[in-house]
Amino acid sequence: MNDRVLVLNQDFSPMAVCTVQRAFILVYMNKAELIKKVGNKSIRTVTSTFPMPAVVKLNRYIHIPYKSVVLSRINIFKRDNFRCQYCGASDNLTLDHVLPRSKGGATNWKNLITACKNCNAKKGDNTPESAGMLLENKPYKPSYIIFLRDFSGFTKEEWRPFLMQKNKVSI
Repeated sequence: MNDRVLVLNQDFSPMAVCTVQRAFILVYMNKAELIKKVGNKSIRTVTSTFPMPAVVKLNRYIHIPYKSVVLSRINIFKRDNFRCQYCGASDNLTLDHVLPRSKGGATNWKNLITACKNCNAKKGDNTPESAGMLLENKPYKPSYIIFLRDFSGFTKEEWRPFLMQKNKVSI
């Protein structure tokens, strides 16, 4: 019962990820409907058996303000797949400002990358170009849907149709 369930708004837009227990309560109280279940798994009570939810949709539309991914060390690491963006190493990771702060570089999604301590020291107070280092991937700000789909760690096959971007979100 430690599984996670994707919660969709009434318009089928991804809204959140919750526990199986929370999703079951939403369905049982008629606040949501079961859209996809987890294979043959079920939830049993003393007198009944219910399918285990994988995706539920709320019955009422909930207006939520624009959701964005919080800029944090762990989210930068997730975006960069826990690999140095210069050499590909996965040990001794730290954050690096592509354009150093001393040269006006901001602390934001498009200027922070994951780097190993060796590459970060080698680059020093230079830009990657002036240090003769190439970035594997250009830094970007992930949208909430992309983050849920690719980096949450909870993505299931049943979620895939609901996490595909129908409209490109400007980043």
